[in-house]
Amino acid sequence: MGRKRAFPWRWRIAAFFVLLAALAGIYAWWEAQHWVPSREAYPVQGVLIGARDGAVDFRALEATNASFAYIEASEGESGRDPMLGDNLRALSETRLPHGVVHAYDPCIPAERQAANFVTIVPRDATMLPPVIALEKLANDCADLVSEAGVESELTTFLNQVESHTGQRAILKLSADFEAAYRIASRIERDLWLARAWLEPEYAGRPWTLWTANPALWSDVTTNPVRWVVAQP
Repeated sequence: MGRKRAFPWRWRIAAFFVLLAALAGIYAWWEAQHWVPSREAYPVQGVLIGARDGAVDFRALEATNASFAYIEASEGESGRDPMLGDNLRALSETRLPHGVVHAYDPCIPAERQAANFVTIVPRDATMLPPVIALEKLANDCADLVSEAGVESELTTFLNQVESHTGQRAILKLSADFEAAYRIASRIERDLWLARAWLEPEYAGRPWTLWTANPALWSDVTTNPVRWVVAQP
């Protein structure tokens, strides 16, 4: 009879630890969804917004002490973010500094992408420096693009975009793109890197902007947003 009584206690103890682990997991998940870097260490923090985020309440974002907003604008030779116009209008009603992002496609000639950018993005000296997102690789291009070709076309594109905006662009560099083309050491521009919850180091030199939480839940929209901090 003694042995039979022992088993329920063992199961209860095991169940307790399982519950404890589950609660710890839930807490860790909640923390990850709501975590932002310390304001003391990184006083300037903002957000990256695109159509994937849905309608954003930029006034509420401003009230959260966000310092800036970047919005996705153009992609390749003809892509345009469906929310670009709405986001620009909404931001114009706030005091949030803001800028735009172009998603670069190494398979498309620089001139055609630059034409898309300058057609979509207004020439506005009050905007933040333009950002060029470098994520897509040239591996699947219909025509072979060499590593040197990627660098050459990107340089041409940057020259045309910077001539339009009057500001040097920021390179939003993914770890995969950097591993493939080593752009950080070849093109001297400020860098925007990404790594969840830990400072990124894959570029081999300091970053200017850092996507610290790629899925931050907040009250400004119904979807998680990408939370970005600036180098202090």
